[in-house]
Amino acid sequence: MMQAQIVECPSCGRSLSPEMKNCPACGNAIIISSFTSVASMPLPTINKYANAYRNALQNNPDDKTLNNAVGMCYLKLKLYDKAIPAFEKAIEDNFDNAETFFYAAVCLLKGKKAFLAQRPEINKIENYLNAACMIEPKGVYYLFWAYIKKDYYERKFLNSSPKSSELLQQAIDCGCSNFDKEQLFSLLTVESPF
Repeated sequence: MMQAQIVECPSCGRSLSPEMKNCPACGNAIIISSFTSVASMPLPTINKYANAYRNALQNNPDDKTLNNAVGMCYLKLKLYDKAIPAFEKAIEDNFDNAETFFYAAVCLLKGKKAFLAQRPEINKIENYLNAACMIEPKGVYYLFWAYIKKDYYERKFLNSSPKSSELLQQAIDCGCSNFDKEQLFSLLTVESPF
């Protein structure tokens, strides 16, 4: 599969050669590979990136890197209904990126409490979080899963295994920090129950 090309910097518009990872003019990354890359970007810049990725995806809609990157942009812009298919397309072609599974799960809540989600979305979130944990067991993935158990299952008095307390302990065992916790619940746009 041929990878789509970004011919100019999404941030400043400078012409680029295909092998470049960062723009020589502005220093910004050409392809966003993690949410931390967009977390502090101003919204107009994120819009520029999203437009550049959408244009590049017209020529190669199956490009996993660009689908993941545009998904990150949409997530930051809180355009969850656009982010979900982008992440799912990236997952389709790339089973070894735990973050893609994690951010797809985040998008499925659409900025609302887990308690308000429908059961099919919760099941999909849990499948994505399980996949993320199997690829790379990070504390923040287990913390998100613990939140799903606490806010959806326990608030609705549904039995499920593992319990939120077990997943919370797994998060701690995997090194989940207070910073991770703050970042997760900020991303989810809900208050932490922990």
